[in-house]
Amino acid sequence: MQYAVGAPLPPPRGPLHTQGAGMSMNWTPHPGQPHPPGAPHAPAVPPPPPAPPAPAAPGQGGWPAPAPHQAPPTAPHTNPPAAPHPNPPAQHSGDITGHVQLPPGALVPVPSNAAPDAAHAAVAVLLIGPAGAGKTSVARHWADTRRVPTAHISLDDVREWVRAGFADPQSGWNDNSEAQYRLARRTCGFAARNFLANGISCILDDAVFPDRPVVGLGGWKRHVGPGLLPIVLLPGLEVVLERNARRSGNRRLSDEEVARIHGRMAGWYGSGLPIIDNSQHDVATTVRALDEVVARSLASPPSW
Repeated sequence: MQYAVGAPLPPPRGPLHTQGAGMSMNWTPHPGQPHPPGAPHAPAVPPPPPAPPAPAAPGQGGWPAPAPHQAPPTAPHTNPPAAPHPNPPAQHSGDITGHVQLPPGALVPVPSNAAPDAAHAAVAVLLIGPAGAGKTSVARHWADTRRVPTAHISLDDVREWVRAGFADPQSGWNDNSEAQYRLARRTCGFAARNFLANGISCILDDAVFPDRPVVGLGGWKRHVGPGLLPIVLLPGLEVVLERNARRSGNRRLSDEEVARIHGRMAGWYGSGLPIIDNSQHDVATTVRALDEVVARSLASPPSW
């Protein structure tokens, strides 16, 4: 193509930069559609980038399975620890009584640091004897006068917690009365373990027969623990009959029953257990004798 001299040249086919009053324009002509010179034109907007291809399902097209979401690690707490409370609250749970963790039903021996001193040691004593021997009175007075916390647990009292349906042994020893006896003994044993675990001594009283293993020492040892100290309180028959006559209610037995029980208790002689004959002793004198026996038993535990 030829152009006449002096004729204006056609616009170039490249970008056109026109400086105007504060305006800059970029124009790229589209093939076949030339933009008229001098016409206003909006800046070209670049097309958006193509969207990335959607990942294939795991196992398709060689794409790996997406990694599971993991929470970002938590930064360690930087605040200084709080000062311990001078009196922290007690932690309570199903196996805690008071402030001491209770054993999970296991046997609780006498504390190993117990000194052989009947007036101060934490012990568990089982006072054995026939009806009318004074077991309850002596046990209660012994618990009242000790210098360390001591509890008294009476098997007869626990048995009589059953009101309606109480199986009175005076009406005959049968399966029902034996079942209630076992239940009361197990309840007393749990209470004794609980007291011992909290540093409280205890004395239990029961008419344990030496010729009846079913209701003998084995159950007490199993329920309280091997540290239990059995001591027999055995006055003469005349004294037992006189004391039984002063009783009332279901605690009073017939003379024949008292004599029969007393005769069976004589089997404790030769058993190796310590025996206190309190026929001529009042309660206070018997308690002093009990202190002496407990001290000897702590120094040299009896074999039973």
